[in-house]
Amino acid sequence: MHLENIVLDAVDPAALGRFWDAALGLEPLGDEPGGHESRLRVPGGPTLDLCLQRVPEPPSEPLRLHLDLAGGDDPEAVVRRLVDLGARPLDIGQGPDVPWTVLADPEGNPFCVIGPRTRHAGAGPLGEIPLDSADPEVDLRFWSALTGWQRWTGPGSEGEWLLRHPSGRGPLLSFCPEPAAKQGKNRMHLDVRLETGDDPVEVGARVLELGGSRFEHDWGELPWSCWRDPSGNELCLLPARSL
Repeated sequence: MHLENIVLDAVDPAALGRFWDAALGLEPLGDEPGGHESRLRVPGGPTLDLCLQRVPEPPSEPLRLHLDLAGGDDPEAVVRRLVDLGARPLDIGQGPDVPWTVLADPEGNPFCVIGPRTRHAGAGPLGEIPLDSADPEVDLRFWSALTGWQRWTGPGSEGEWLLRHPSGRGPLLSFCPEPAAKQGKNRMHLDVRLETGDDPVEVGARVLELGGSRFEHDWGELPWSCWRDPSGNELCLLPARSL
């Protein structure tokens, strides 16, 4: 299995997709009536797709999964470029002294531009994918088992719960103690792709063994299965691709 998609709800997937394509230098894969998909390629590291799926109205619940963009040596220039693309400054109570800038994308989704961090070396434009967690250690083990990503113990990892692609390149998946219990469905979630030979029944049993649960929905029959991690964050298990 491997981590394949970052999925974000969007009222206008094509328009929001154009923003994120420009913000992260993504390779557009195309628009459909219900969505937009783009690809992030990290040389020598993972390939991740950003998938925007249409929803009727902007969600209002706090964002438990968000994106931290690597600001490099000149994060202020990165912020200016993103504002020119349609982002706006956002106050979520972060205060004036934090080493990052909080912005909202054109549909109001919060994200951050982070100043220089040693742990973001080799990450590319997307430095980190922070996920709110009721128990970071439990969630780290859960996601490592599903994705094959490994605990990151390199520079800048002290005292934090971090996973990274086995190549040691690309964004970090970080687990942050949640500020409040989860409410409602996440507007951003992760998709894991099964590999040829993976038994979906065995994988589902493994999810439950690791502390996850089934996500019951009323969306009808889907070609993938929907689950929650131990903290209640939604994820999808996609079937193996046909040969």
